Amino acid sequence: MKHLIAVSAGLCLFFASHIAAANYTKTKYPIVLVHGFSGFDNVGGLIGYFHTVPYNLRRSGAKVYVPSVSAFNSSEARGQQLSNYLVSLPENKFNLIGHSQGSPTSRVAAALVPHKVASVTSVNGANKGSKVADVLLGLVPEGVGQNLIAGILNSAGEVINFFAGANNEQDALAAATTLSSAGSEQLNNALDNKGISSNCGSISENVNIDGHNIKMFSWSGNWAVTNIFDVTDGFLGTTGLAFGFERNDGLVSVCSAKLGRVISTRYHMNHVDAINHLFGVRGWTNPVSLYRAHANRLKNKNL
Repeated sequence: MKHLIAVSAGLCLFFASHIAAANYTKTKYPIVLVHGFSGFDNVGGLIGYFHTVPYNLRRSGAKVYVPSVSAFNSSEARGQQLSNYLVSLPENKFNLIGHSQGSPTSRVAAALVPHKVASVTSVNGANKGSKVADVLLGLVPEGVGQNLIAGILNSAGEVINFFAGANNEQDALAAATTLSSAGSEQLNNALDNKGISSNCGSISENVNIDGHNIKMFSWSGNWAVTNIFDVTDGFLGTTGLAFGFERNDGLVSVCSAKLGRVISTRYHMNHVDAINHLFGVRGWTNPVSLYRAHANRLKNKNL
């Protein structure tokens, strides 16, 4: 009899643990992964901006959307596109997780349709702009120079549109401006600095937008070069020089990456590692585990 009880208890624990594992990332509201500057949802259904992150969220219960907004445009324009996308979906609310420019894009959407947003999470987000954008705007002369660079990037955006099956408006000059320190400060002021710390610290996760309590979180890496076998590391190591001695991920400073409750800014990953690219060649930190742990965090907060 005791043996039977022990076996039964063991089976119950076994099935309970498997059920818990199967529902580990099953949030109350769907997760929306928002791509950054020059990004896309996927190209030809083969290459996803977030690589294996959506799959690894879905495999244990999460419902995940990966929208396509402009690869090159202002955060305001991208935020409007994202808010329109959220309104078109059948669910009442969503957990937005934005990488790079995807963070200010998500914050704009939260300001436009706060009733549709349960949380905003910044992943290596350009919440206070990027010194790389400052340098580029300073190096490229106004007029012909800027128009030439903008034209090239806009054409690249149209190529992304074609392969991603999208039809998003491209404005590379607006993208560079909105990602500059001055442009980001202007945007933050327009958004009443919701979730933004004045001293680059961690603040409350509870943010009130028009009477709606929206949770805000952030995390980031603080290394520009993390893996000698990653072909993007050379580029990020070069762009990271724009920050001098300030800790950064190659494109965004640790200070700029902070939004709401800061989970950590000390992960061994750079700007590209944060989305598990290039094809999973990364630093010591496994970014997939960060997304999964955060989904579980949102689940436990009934989000």
